[in-house]
Amino acid sequence: MKQALYFIAIICLSVFSLSCEKTETFDTRWQDGNEAQFAKIERDASYTKLESASKNGFIMYKEITDGKTGLIPTFEKTVKILYTGWYKNDWTKGDTYTDVDGNRITNKIIFDSTNLEPNGSPKGNIIPKEFEIRGVVDGFATALQHMGVGDKWEIWIPWRLGYGASGNNTIRGYTTLVFEIEMIEIL
Repeated sequence: MKQALYFIAIICLSVFSLSCEKTETFDTRWQDGNEAQFAKIERDASYTKLESASKNGFIMYKEITDGKTGLIPTFEKTVKILYTGWYKNDWTKGDTYTDVDGNRITNKIIFDSTNLEPNGSPKGNIIPKEFEIRGVVDGFATALQHMGVGDKWEIWIPWRLGYGASGNNTIRGYTTLVFEIEMIEIL
């Protein structure tokens, strides 16, 4: 009898273990979609890979404007920049789309910007923001330490160099972040 109970317990644990391995959660789908989009950018020849000084990974960037100054900040510096940061809820869809019920969905989420209002309209008064490089997420700091004054870049930050698995107050974990940054001044 003990052998039969032991055998049944082993089978139940095996079935439970197998079913847990195949469970896909929302976070898993979110993470997979964000990682797939970053991998797509990584394969795009118009972007360049830039290793993080922390050795925790890399960002991808595309130069929009070359400032041609040669002045590049170090980790302990403070900089003035213009920027817009965004992500998408669904990387397979456009910035906006119409769902099956006819609702217009805003898919590109602008979470912070010196240039734009949260609805995407231009701000009337554009003021550069000051950042201590050591005080921002790893991927953002990586870009800033390689940009010269006058440079304007589009950067892609994988979740590991952004807000990680836990996210922050407004951005959920595993989110690939995209920024357009213009280096205005090194203080």
